[in-house]
Amino acid sequence: MGKKTAHIISHSHWDREWYMSLEEHKYYLVKLFDDLLAKLKEDPDFHSFHLDGQTIMVDDYLGVRPEREAEVKAYIREGRLIVGPWYILQDAFLTSSEANVRNLLYGMKDTAEWGQDGYLGYYPDTFGVYGQAPQLLKQAGIDTAAFGRGVTPTGFNNQVHHDEFSSPYSEMVWEAPDGTQVLGILFANWYSNGNEVPSDREGAKAYWEKKLAESERFASTSQLLYMNGCDHQPLQADITTAIEVANELMPDVTFKHSSFKAYIDDVKNELPDDLQTIRGEMRNQKTDGWSTLVNTASARIYLKQANDHCQLLLEKVLEPLGVLVGDRDLHRDFSEYYWKLLMENHPHDSICGCSVDEVHREMVTRFEKVEKGAQRFIHEQLRDMASGLDTGHADPLAVPLILFHTEASSRVITQKVMVDKIYFSDRDFREIPGLLKGRELPVYALERADGTLIPVHVEDHGVSFGYDLPRDGFRRPYYGREISITFPIDFTTALGYEVVHLIPSDERIVGEGMWNEEKRQLENGNLLVTIHENGSYSLVDKRTGYKYPNLGVYEDSGDIGNEYMFKETGDRLRFTTEDALSAIDVVTDTPYKSIVEIRTTMIIPKSAHEHLQQERENLVWHPERTSTRSEELTEFPITTTLTLLKGAEGLKVDVKMDNQVRDHRIRARFPVGKGNDHHYADSIFEIVKRPNQPERQWANPTFDHHMQRFASLDDGVQGLTVAGIGLHEYEITGGNVVELTLLRSVGELGDWGVFDTPEAQCIGEQSASFMIIPHAGSVLESNMYNRAYSYPIDPTVVQVERNDGNGSRVEAPFKWTGESLTLTAIKPSLKGTGIIVRWFNPTAEEQLLIVEGSVLYRSTILEEKKEQIGTGKAACAVRPYEIITMIIDEE
Repeated sequence: MGKKTAHIISHSHWDREWYMSLEEHKYYLVKLFDDLLAKLKEDPDFHSFHLDGQTIMVDDYLGVRPEREAEVKAYIREGRLIVGPWYILQDAFLTSSEANVRNLLYGMKDTAEWGQDGYLGYYPDTFGVYGQAPQLLKQAGIDTAAFGRGVTPTGFNNQVHHDEFSSPYSEMVWEAPDGTQVLGILFANWYSNGNEVPSDREGAKAYWEKKLAESERFASTSQLLYMNGCDHQPLQADITTAIEVANELMPDVTFKHSSFKAYIDDVKNELPDDLQTIRGEMRNQKTDGWSTLVNTASARIYLKQANDHCQLLLEKVLEPLGVLVGDRDLHRDFSEYYWKLLMENHPHDSICGCSVDEVHREMVTRFEKVEKGAQRFIHEQLRDMASGLDTGHADPLAVPLILFHTEASSRVITQKVMVDKIYFSDRDFREIPGLLKGRELPVYALERADGTLIPVHVEDHGVSFGYDLPRDGFRRPYYGREISITFPIDFTTALGYEVVHLIPSDERIVGEGMWNEEKRQLENGNLLVTIHENGSYSLVDKRTGYKYPNLGVYEDSGDIGNEYMFKETGDRLRFTTEDALSAIDVVTDTPYKSIVEIRTTMIIPKSAHEHLQQERENLVWHPERTSTRSEELTEFPITTTLTLLKGAEGLKVDVKMDNQVRDHRIRARFPVGKGNDHHYADSIFEIVKRPNQPERQWANPTFDHHMQRFASLDDGVQGLTVAGIGLHEYEITGGNVVELTLLRSVGELGDWGVFDTPEAQCIGEQSASFMIIPHAGSVLESNMYNRAYSYPIDPTVVQVERNDGNGSRVEAPFKWTGESLTLTAIKPSLKGTGIIVRWFNPTAEEQLLIVEGSVLYRSTILEEKKEQIGTGKAACAVRPYEIITMIIDEE
């Protein structure tokens, strides 16, 4: 192979927040940048510094030192400060498909504006990587990925062939489900294998003899990679001197201060033909299972729920709305602002819930900022849009509403409406509530744009305070009479709006409620649900006749692990609700919606034994802990709410838990027929098939997994899909039971030190929401995955003012068909003209996509226009597992 080259890349893996708060870490970031700028200026032999694959490090530094912007960006243009391609180093599995794309989109946008090309998909410490990463990277023009987890390096003396999760080399081919391939570079000796290089001759000789041997064991070429840095590592000021010493000591090796670009170019020139091909997702399958960090999926679940809510708000409401609004520039800027604010919560130590309490308190505030800001933006944009529409009505009591939808579906909507209001400027505010309460409410119906009447169910909320914020005047406070209306409605297009009116009417709801008190059953045209004395429930799919008994039993187990990993207590003492007694209350029972509340109380240990604290303080590795559960018992109240909607194909379940217990985990069980040896789960742009049993190396008693929206199990005949909101952890037990984690309470961060995290115990009221969807065969065969994806998405309803605009009362800017495809994005392009639409094909079969629009082009995920597909109406074939992005050109 000839003379070897040691590429030494200076970097610092920058967890923006982790074992210290953001502001504490920021102090050290500023010091690092200051030292870097001085080093770059004084030492021409200091080639470059890798800024951890993210652009936000630059934003954070310039937020403190804005006067150094020109200097920083000059070094970026020169290629001496290496940025991107990501905006932030996110967790791969706990952020949505589109969040992963926005991270790359905005990161590459910043990178290009600063004068660089993103050329490396960088996943140094990501807790496993999704299988579609090669396809996403390749669509962004990136053909190489570097990662630290997910593949087991075996070395030349222990080569494993035809193994999708092991590689003899640190270089390999990584292949996505659609066949897209990139060069994969594994940090076989971690991303700190060249840290703190000695500059004294004696120390350097011993250091490099060891380091060279370690790297040569895995390298397939003469190019050896050494990462000079680690987590929050300060700059090694004498690194160029240390390199000079190494070159003097070892003339058979060329040591150079290098960059990833130089290293990758040299590696590509020497790659052998026998590289291992790694296929699909990388989750450390070929390990003992104790260091997979998979249980970050259940640490601080409240964070995951808030994130899911915010992602849906941006992806399914705010971005699609931008296709219809007039001011695209305003929409583009606010979209980027809210996405970047949300992505500040997406680093792997943040959204994973594996940081100190201060970090996660700040995350809650960020989520609230995104939610409140985006909701206000959406509300005002819809009001502005309505000002140009015809929202008038002949009936003076009619209340105009805009229904904005982002999918073609049948829904049952519940919405609050102010049907009467009196402004403080019109009357003494003290008299208004009494006047409003004295007015009798009529029977209401919803009048659609075509004149169709839909009877509505009304719930009176009495009098409440509100205010208007006119564009041309001061705020106007009022008291109003507020009601909730519930009604079914069908939408036939994927995106659009409709102006409807709530009017007094003689149209009344026909039919009885869906609750049978005597039989303790909920029933609509598709499902029959029977509630048992212990609070569990059985389900019959009336379309197939398939039965699903004993769903929703809760199981509690002790947890002496940490925020990263679950470890059951040494006594394996578990409690279930199988023998519990429950009480039932009927909350609502109408032909449109029926809600039943089930109250159950478990008696469980109050915490782990006090011995656990000693194990924590002594840094006992979690697999070796033996602490038991405490003997003191306490109540653990659970309220389960079942909601059945007219025409629904799934049962909605909401769970509330008053958690006063520490060191434990609560899961809900869902048995499915005879079971199987595999199951399916929603991942990033993929419905992945996973085995129910782990590899032979697996030693961990549990085999937990990530899911994005759902997990699904079938026995070849009948199947059940469990779709959650911010619930990302499940396990298949016994081959036929889906166990969904609803709550996990732990008291420490874990990892390299003693970091107590009492707020990770999640004391107080906790909640969980999911839907149970029965079907024939697998979730893919039944096409029920799209029902699972749409479960959390309701149309947006905004009450607007009357006006006599000229705009249409119904609008649908484009139409598409492709039954087995999944739509993930509708948004204006970053350039302001054209509509970006994205789908993925989760099946192994080619699918036909037909789109009606103006001029249609294929696009990359970076919204770069490629070949034209057609005009007006066009069809294209979507390959198995392909992610396809299209631009509908409006020019």
